[in-house]
Amino acid sequence: MAAANRANVFTACQKIVKKHYESAGPDKRSILEQLVFSAILENAPRKVADEAFETLQKEYFDWNEVRVTSAAELMELFPKHPSGDAAAARVRLVLQNIFESIYGYDLESLKKGNQGKAVTTIEKYGATPFMLGYVTQHALGGHSIPIDRSLLNLMFVLGGITDKDLEKQTIPGMERAIPKTKGVEFSDMIHELAVDFQMAPFSKKIRDLLLEISPDAKSRFPKRVSEEPAVEAAADDSASKKSAPKKGATKKEAPATKPAKSAAPKKAAKPEPVKKKTTTKATPKKTTTAPKKSSTKITKKKPK
Repeated sequence: MAAANRANVFTACQKIVKKHYESAGPDKRSILEQLVFSAILENAPRKVADEAFETLQKEYFDWNEVRVTSAAELMELFPKHPSGDAAAARVRLVLQNIFESIYGYDLESLKKGNQGKAVTTIEKYGATPFMLGYVTQHALGGHSIPIDRSLLNLMFVLGGITDKDLEKQTIPGMERAIPKTKGVEFSDMIHELAVDFQMAPFSKKIRDLLLEISPDAKSRFPKRVSEEPAVEAAADDSASKKSAPKKGATKKEAPATKPAKSAAPKKAAKPEPVKKKTTTKATPKKTTTAPKKSSTKITKKKPK
């Protein structure tokens, strides 16, 4: 993809997104609070992230109490989050790594040192690229636009990145096309559009907005999952029609089995009386043998 095409997509995003979204402005929280907030904001609307962050501060005494809380319990505090389980896991991970590293949660000293060293330190705490970009932009004074999965998918549909860029999770040229003075504003607005598209990819309003930015984006729109089952259902209907004669054959075979059942009473024609007759025949045979023995005894007496 040519660099000029990328730049055109980014520039068009900056112009058109202003018509539909607003920026929240610079984040004045501490570095630690920005890390926790960005962990929640990743792949989620800002309004949802704001509510979840406020809930954490109200429900827990300090960040150490949040750290020792299970991810399942934290997830219950994010009911509106599109991926609350992942957000809770990110919050716990970064707090745990920070505590194990400095046995506290004060990171403000990172603002005074070298920016590159501060970025490396935050990476070691388990910050995702989105979290790292957010803190770099709002706390460290750098020009780094936060990138999460929703923004990657949006830029791919708009034609701002290629398949390889999507796999590498990078958006080359975006920070060069967007000036540093507009970095925070652009990041806030494009993030909201990306999340809206992620949550409602088939919304006509969202798709019309994307086509306004990039007219050829229609060829890269995601397809509905229901379209494939419809094709399979049509195939099943045709297969069922072909197999219809077989079902009729089974119905014809059904009467053939009925005579077999009717033959059962013929076999049950009470063979017991016959057995009784045979037994009666056996008894006279025994009586006939008895007189033969008596006759032999009489013949022996005559010679005497």
